[in-house]
Amino acid sequence: MNIFDEKIFKAFISICLILLILIFSIIAFNLIPLKNWANYQTICIEQESIDTTIPWAVRKCNGRSKVYQVK
Repeated sequence: MNIFDEKIFKAFISICLILLILIFSIIAFNLIPLKNWANYQTICIEQESIDTTIPWAVRKCNGRSKVYQVK
């Protein structure tokens, strides 16, 4: 490998790493709403499970508590 090939190879690797960082940054930015929802679910389940069971709190926080009501 001569010097010219090494420079091209290093430039190619640098461009690939920059693109990889950019792609992961976009993915991380798009996961923010999911993080907010998961945080809300955690807080909701902690508050609801104080006086009920955890499975019931999970159902209630997911909006499914009416489906499982005992009649």
